[in-house]
Amino acid sequence: RFLTMKRLVILGAAVAGLMGIAAHAQVSDAIIKNAFSPYEKTPPSAPGYQPGMRITAKNVDAVEGILDPFTFRYVKKGWLEIPTTPTFSLPQNSNYIEATRRSAHKVQLAPDGTLLNFEAGRPFPQEPDAKDPQAGLKLMWNFQRGINAGDSETINPFWWTFRNTKTGQSERQLRFDWHFLNWKHRTMFDPKPDITPNPGQIFRSISSTVLEPFDLANTQLLIWRYENDLQRDDGWLYLGFQRRVRRLAVGQITDAFLGTDAMIEDFEGYNGRLSDYTWTYKGSQNVMMPYEKHNELPELDVEPKGDADGFRFVKFGGQGNCFPQVTWQLRKSYIIEGKPKDPNHPLSRRLLYMDSESATLPIVTQYDRKGQPWKYFPICKSHSDYHLAKNKGVGVAIDDCALFFDEQAMHCTTLQFKSHVNPQENPPSIFTVQKMRATGR
Repeated sequence: RFLTMKRLVILGAAVAGLMGIAAHAQVSDAIIKNAFSPYEKTPPSAPGYQPGMRITAKNVDAVEGILDPFTFRYVKKGWLEIPTTPTFSLPQNSNYIEATRRSAHKVQLAPDGTLLNFEAGRPFPQEPDAKDPQAGLKLMWNFQRGINAGDSETINPFWWTFRNTKTGQSERQLRFDWHFLNWKHRTMFDPKPDITPNPGQIFRSISSTVLEPFDLANTQLLIWRYENDLQRDDGWLYLGFQRRVRRLAVGQITDAFLGTDAMIEDFEGYNGRLSDYTWTYKGSQNVMMPYEKHNELPELDVEPKGDADGFRFVKFGGQGNCFPQVTWQLRKSYIIEGKPKDPNHPLSRRLLYMDSESATLPIVTQYDRKGQPWKYFPICKSHSDYHLAKNKGVGVAIDDCALFFDEQAMHCTTLQFKSHVNPQENPPSIFTVQKMRATGR
């Protein structure tokens, strides 16, 4: 009897060991290739759509199936026309891909929705499974641990223009200096994988400063997002006219940011804790997205005065001069629905269209508490090899322009900017409250 029990224990241990091996099997090269090179063999296609066509109010009905409902509605109204180009592959940073290959097989979701055994790269490169109730959350972790701005990015000049969508009148313009820094899980720039010391275990920081107009000059925002997603973000606001730093209250991330049509929670498509929402994967679909090659756009806007690179902004036009004048292309998209857990949140849900290749969020739509369409946030993405010469080869979908459009108020905030993925302009010292106080005096 003792021997029998002993054999069962040994057998059980062996089975458990095999299950552990299965659970941590290497992610195959085929999975990696599908995740990071989805267009290598066959570009996406759709009935009625031909790359190079211009989508207008006259022909939009024929391609309704490849447009999100907001974009379709605006084209149908004649507010926007969409020039299209063939789909291109946007090579992702090779270090990031290799980090995914090395560690993705170990990554799991903890019962509380946080990551276990994550080192670097894309946590879940596998194709999402519609039967998996956590598929939406896994996709959002791919975004949160992605390289939307590389390990380190500067945006300057950065112009936010308030516009009346009915009349096209430009009401006000804010000019910013903006910085992003990943403290942990770095794959592009030294030090790797982490910046130390980091006793608070900050995952990522955002710092912005208003340069103009005079009445808001030197207003600063600082955000710390922590490694532990259950730990609430810390945020501080320095108001130049008050000359003091204030800690952001929890509710302020869903207030209008400096009078714009955006919330702090909206930055980059979604700038909040994943644990604040319930995320549901709604399926995959080929969708038109504002992906372009900046240097090959047929028409650009002004060159900011004194810019050393001779860079010119993306132009805006259409209804109210609210819509970016860039080319779009058909891309494989994962559709994710996010519902806030806070009953006092101003939104009932977000619908996010994630680009499968880059895990970025080029199209975000929002619905008010009554479930009615409210806000539309497309983010233009440029191939890094066709942008600034110093961005060539970084393997990041470069942020090139954005729009925050409140269709209920018929008001928009257009964003024009120059993004530079680099480590030099983002030392850890600028992401501190002490820096805010020192530069605010």
